[in-house]
Amino acid sequence: MSKKSWLQRVGFCCVVVAFFGTCHAADNPVPKTIRIALIGDSTVSTYTKPPVDRPDLTGWGQVFGEFFTDRVTVLNHAASGRSSKSFRRENRWQPVLDAKADYIFIQFGHNDQKEGDRYADPETDFRDQLRQYIAEARTVGATPVLVTPVARRTFAEGNATTTLTPYADAMHAVGKETNTPVIDLHQVSVAHYQKLGDEASADLTFGNADRTHFTRKGATTMAQFVATAVREQIPELRPYLKHP
Repeated sequence: MSKKSWLQRVGFCCVVVAFFGTCHAADNPVPKTIRIALIGDSTVSTYTKPPVDRPDLTGWGQVFGEFFTDRVTVLNHAASGRSSKSFRRENRWQPVLDAKADYIFIQFGHNDQKEGDRYADPETDFRDQLRQYIAEARTVGATPVLVTPVARRTFAEGNATTTLTPYADAMHAVGKETNTPVIDLHQVSVAHYQKLGDEASADLTFGNADRTHFTRKGATTMAQFVATAVREQIPELRPYLKHP
């Protein structure tokens, strides 16, 4: 083979490789950088200065970002003690909208149960609040995601119990009505407590002293449940997970 023919063949091969390489890149684009905002209560919150008696107090939102690649920024706006009503009333919602996140994960329910101005009836007020959050999130171009309230670690006669079912049911109903993804953290957390039992699950919260708030181990467990549901229910976010 002449030198000229050999160079022509090499050149042709390079063109072919470059072409198919370009096609492959087009079919598998590098994910852009996105932002996920979280709103909710103390079970989601970030604790930069935890109390002395609970030094590893952690909300699942605080460790949620650990399940994503560095192309995701998690903005945790959740605040302890807030309900779907008080979060908005205290002007905490507008900064979330102003942040222009790509996704907004919404978990309320714990404080909506409480008497007073935080209370929201799961059949009426609570659903109205969720509808409003969803509509306003979409107005700024964000994709809303409902997360049912994580269960408290409570047991009766050896079985995991919960009083949050009406709020979880409300989220499912509004999610179906508005075509919004619903991650059922309530159901999976109850099932996890049931599987482990009271004694074996004690290190997920603070023993008998506090059965609502999480240790770092408990928060990481709940965040992993949410990340697993993201993989299954929000396929466009799979490329952003560390283990898609």
